[in-house]
Amino acid sequence: MNWKIPDYGALIARLSPSPGVVDMVLDTDTYNEVDDQFALCYSLLSPEKLRVKRIYAAPFYNDRSSGPEDGMERSYEEIIRLLKTMGHYRGGFVFKGSKSYLPGAAAFVDSPAARDLVSLSMQYTPENPLYVAAIGAITNVASALLMEPAIAERIVIVWLGGNTPDYPHTDEFNLTQDVHAARAVLDSGAALVLVPCMGVASHLLTSVPEMESCLRGKNPVCDVLCDLFAEYGRGEYAWAKEIWDISAIAYLLNPEWVPTIITSSPLLTDSRHWARDPRRHPVRVAYMAHRNPIFKDMFNKLRMES
Repeated sequence: MNWKIPDYGALIARLSPSPGVVDMVLDTDTYNEVDDQFALCYSLLSPEKLRVKRIYAAPFYNDRSSGPEDGMERSYEEIIRLLKTMGHYRGGFVFKGSKSYLPGAAAFVDSPAARDLVSLSMQYTPENPLYVAAIGAITNVASALLMEPAIAERIVIVWLGGNTPDYPHTDEFNLTQDVHAARAVLDSGAALVLVPCMGVASHLLTSVPEMESCLRGKNPVCDVLCDLFAEYGRGEYAWAKEIWDISAIAYLLNPEWVPTIITSSPLLTDSRHWARDPRRHPVRVAYMAHRNPIFKDMFNKLRMES
C-alpha cells in the first residue's frame, strides 16, 4: 500500500490534545478480558469530554474463543449485555467487526464496523477529527483505512498496543493478534497516539478488595463489574489485575494522566521488536499512566451511575 505522505504541520495539529468535547468511537474485544468492560462503561459515563458515537466489536482468539470470528461475536454479545445493564442500548450504535485478521499488508477485511467507520469518518474534517479509541486487535480500523485512505486525515487513533520502546520485545496480545493491521496503521500517516501495554498501561492495577470496597452495592453496573473482576481472580492470593484498556479512555479525558511524547512512527520487525527511522511521520507515544487519578475518576463515575 502506498500511503499518502501526511502534511507534517496538519498531523502535529491533529496530534495535539483537544481542549473541548470530542466525538469518538470505541473499537473493543469486549469478551477477551475484564478490562474492556471497564473502558466501555468509563467512556459512556464521561459525557463532559466524550460523545460516544459508535461501538465496534473487534476479533480476538485465545482460550475465551474458538477463533477470531467467535471472539468478535462474543464481544458483540457482551457489548449488548453491558449496554442493556446501563440503559444505553439503542439501534445503529453497535456494529459487528471483522470475522478474520488481515490476510496481507494491503488487504482489508470487509465488515459492518469497518464500513461504518469509513462512512462516519468522512463526516469529519482534519480540523475537527473523529477520535477512534482502539483497545484490541486493530483489524477494523486498519480495514477502514485500507478501504478509504482519505479517512487518515479525518481521524485520531488512540491505540493500546505493543510495549514500551525499551521493553525487551513488543510481542503483546493486541499487536500480535493482527500484525498486518498493526503495520497498516503505523504506516498509514493517520494521527496515532500509541499507548504501550507493558511499562505504561501495566501501572493500572486494582484488586478484589479495592473493587469490593469502592463499587460493590452501589448500582447494578458496579455489581456486574465486581462480579466479572472477582471471577477473573478467583482463588488468587495477594493478587492485583491490570485494567489495561482504560488507559486509552483516560488519555482522551485528561492527557496529563497519560503523558506522551512526539516521536517517529515505529517500525514493527518480523521478530516482534520496535525499530526506528527518524524520517517517518510523527506519532505520540505514552510513557506513563498515573494510576490514582484515573481510578478515582472512573470509580466516582461508576458509583454515580443510576
